Amino acid sequence: MKHRQQQTREPSQMEVQGLLNLYHAGQLPQAEMTAKAMLKSWPNALIIYNVLGMALEGQRKFEEAASCYRKALALSPRIAELHFNLGVALSNLGRYDDAIASYKRAAALKPDLAVVHFNLGTALQERGRLDEAAASLRKALTLEPGFFEAHGNLGTVLQKQGMLEEAEASYRRALAIHADARSHFNLATALRDQGRLDEAITSYRQALAMQPDYVEAHNNLGEALRDQGSMEEAVACFRAALAIAPDNALTNFNWAQFLFDAGKLDEAIPFFEKSQLYDWRERVLYCLYKTEKFDAFRAQLQSLLQGRHNLPFLATLSTHYATNFGEPDPYNFCPDGMEFVYRNSIPELAGENSALLQELLRDIEHAEIAERKQGRLHNGIQSAGNLFKRPEESFRKLAQLVRDEAAKYCRKFSGAQCELIKSFPGNVEFSSSWYVKMRQGGHLDGHIHEEGWISGAVYLQMPKQADGDAGSFAYGTHGDDYPRKHDNFPESFILPDVGDIVLFPSSLFHRTIPFKSDEERICIAFDIKPVQTP
Repeated sequence: MKHRQQQTREPSQMEVQGLLNLYHAGQLPQAEMTAKAMLKSWPNALIIYNVLGMALEGQRKFEEAASCYRKALALSPRIAELHFNLGVALSNLGRYDDAIASYKRAAALKPDLAVVHFNLGTALQERGRLDEAAASLRKALTLEPGFFEAHGNLGTVLQKQGMLEEAEASYRRALAIHADARSHFNLATALRDQGRLDEAITSYRQALAMQPDYVEAHNNLGEALRDQGSMEEAVACFRAALAIAPDNALTNFNWAQFLFDAGKLDEAIPFFEKSQLYDWRERVLYCLYKTEKFDAFRAQLQSLLQGRHNLPFLATLSTHYATNFGEPDPYNFCPDGMEFVYRNSIPELAGENSALLQELLRDIEHAEIAERKQGRLHNGIQSAGNLFKRPEESFRKLAQLVRDEAAKYCRKFSGAQCELIKSFPGNVEFSSSWYVKMRQGGHLDGHIHEEGWISGAVYLQMPKQADGDAGSFAYGTHGDDYPRKHDNFPESFILPDVGDIVLFPSSLFHRTIPFKSDEERICIAFDIKPVQTP
């Protein structure tokens, strides 16, 4: 009688090595097929499941890879590397909460693996859990101080937390270990946020010297040059980005924005539509409205009314159109925006002897902050970067006082049925903040803040004069040369005192009335918006 040869429980070393050779040679489809065939003979072989999972990952078959790792973990749940590999697959699927759980299991089994803490920190960052992300990345760096990617990611987390000096230091440490285009790019973003435009431009150029086809660097360099007022160079950057990546969303948006700012509104529309980025729909509507294509405007407005009424830019357009044509305003962000303007005095800034007031004026005078060029400001300068993310203690103190006033604003108007108040965010961030210094004749033309929710200003110095509304803050429902069929657009005025704060819906037009005094008019302006959730 012939006896059937007994099948071994594990493949031989030679068979495993053959599979590994396929994987390491980059022959991933062959490795996948071989592994699947081997599993028919050895259904409990952990190493085959692991290699199969990695081969599937390499082909971006992340769901199948995750399934392989789970089967392996069912056989042996205490292998840290398998939990880690499962976490990688889940991260690639965008399932960050599940990935975090896998990375934490891997870290519990092998706490000395730096890459586990790095990946955990990255997944936590994706979920907006920034404090935990920073702690995990620091743990990775404790285990492996030369882990330059961890320095870079820690910089990104710190930058999101508004800790720009610390972020800059992390990026510089990454560059000291390994200079690459991405690290130069990240450093440039932190420098730009601090208003250090010359240094940011240098870093963007260094990124491009190392990677000439770096589309994001061309785009961001163009934006920084635009902020400096170097429009020819900025346009060259946007053109370069468009040549490299004609379908890139940011590239199309930036080119559309250039055309938009140049008044070439008909030309801007197709690029906004191609980008489908940020507020592209509202900008298309703006282009239609400004060029008086009212039928097309009305049709597109109707389609946008189906969503949530939480877009200030759209609110501006809807209110102006309704006022222009004598119709009810159908957009409920804040159709009666004139009634939602708030003025208050901040006690900490009251009086010329206020320590915080003097500290703010001193920091504005001496801090290393570049000027941002913008066409609406006359006889004055505006700071670049995001003032409330800078390291100076005075700006951080003022940011908290503004948050407190925003909470008072919400309480004052509680009960209002417009979306501005009903959905007023409990957790806010400053999408932008800057100082404006005006001298004699200084003023701002009428405009809105498209990227805010609530906008405002704190007044640090006001010219002394007796010229009625001169130097006042004016607000209303018309501006920016919108087409109008009549003059019945309301406008009101506030002449602030030093230490006052004024808050208003970002959808309202506002401007500054020129003044004749030799004294400077200094304020810090800002936009508040809901914190973006991952």
